[in-house]
Amino acid sequence: MKQTAGRPLKVALLGYGVVGSQVIRLMREQAADLAARIGAPLELAGVAVRRPGRVRSVEVDPSLITTDAEALVTREDVDIVVEVIGGIEPARSLILAAMNSGKSVVTANKALLAEDGATIHAAARDNTVDLYFEAAVAGAIPLIRPMRESLAGDHVHRVLGIVNGTTNYILDKMDSSGASFSEALEEAQALGYAEADPTADVEGFDAAAKAAILAGIAFHSRVTAADVHREGITEITAADVAGAKEMGYVIKLLAICARSEDGRSFGVRVHPAMIPRTHPLAGVREAYNAVFVEAESAGRLMFYGAGAGGAPTASAVLGDIVAVARNRLAGTCGPEESTYADLTVHPMGETVTRYHVSLDVADKPGVLARVAEMFAKQDVSIQTVRQEGLGADAQLVLVTHRASDAALSATIEGLRELDIVRDVVSVMRVEGEDAS
Repeated sequence: MKQTAGRPLKVALLGYGVVGSQVIRLMREQAADLAARIGAPLELAGVAVRRPGRVRSVEVDPSLITTDAEALVTREDVDIVVEVIGGIEPARSLILAAMNSGKSVVTANKALLAEDGATIHAAARDNTVDLYFEAAVAGAIPLIRPMRESLAGDHVHRVLGIVNGTTNYILDKMDSSGASFSEALEEAQALGYAEADPTADVEGFDAAAKAAILAGIAFHSRVTAADVHREGITEITAADVAGAKEMGYVIKLLAICARSEDGRSFGVRVHPAMIPRTHPLAGVREAYNAVFVEAESAGRLMFYGAGAGGAPTASAVLGDIVAVARNRLAGTCGPEESTYADLTVHPMGETVTRYHVSLDVADKPGVLARVAEMFAKQDVSIQTVRQEGLGADAQLVLVTHRASDAALSATIEGLRELDIVRDVVSVMRVEGEDAS
């Protein structure tokens, strides 16, 4: 729907929390510049909230506040709806109502896009309106648009990234100070990097939603959060981090989207992994995010920056508002969802990588031979092995060559049954050595 010349573009905002408040602030402080960049001024049409009496960090005219979100998004004079409330409902219903009323939408809602992106994209297409969602992945980092537009003529092979600032902060503190997981989590919570209930972050749900979005864009196929193999960081110990450090590695929670060698399928996974300290992602500290993209012609690209926070996320939202507003004035729409490839998501068992395995074993002759035999039984080749400690405290630390996840899992099950193996202390995937 083309905007009438001379009239301000009216923006309806759903959500008045940390991000919503910063969107209002930036719209107000940068009003003149935004008008010049767009070709028309932006005007806040209203702000939908659940608790109108709550004190906010950025004040707004009380007459703009409403609890009737549906009435706001379907108002005839509204041009753009910005959704920053998160969650599945009522966000989905409100976005669909807005699109069905001819409004373009800017959203930061990774969970909704990862669960039911197909419905949202279809509504945008059917109503000839825009759907922009740069802020849904990696905060302020320009990532979605480069992948959707700048790399549209290329063939992406792999996306490897740190997309959750909370877990990166925790793992970074464990690495730099020797803190335990619980100690690092408490510090992250005290600084506001982690929620009181950190489950979505530390169990990998947040990163999995983002991985689903990135994989869908990279491989032009529909992907949901249910397609993503997910593991969190709650089982990572200070000993794991120290052991990785001794070997020249750092542990990161990675989102990995990779095509199979024949190009007919791809895998999407989120899990902790050891990467060499020479890898570009190893230097990503504290609550920052970074995504490493490997494309056939462009080669290796790295996107780095603040992955969360009110102001950084609002910056990405404003960038989308500007793009949508320009399209509105021109009577055009931005890129639609691209799912033409329709590739399949292969199971985690088919994923091939290297592994670091630590075993608590009996210190007696023949132990190494029996352990090696179990690896050989599943065709998992051992690259290096070393023994740490003596007597009751003996540990074997093994690093494998590349093997399938299914073969490694079968090996670990077999090792647990051996009487000489007291405990499988840790199993960690090793990634990124081809980009170090």
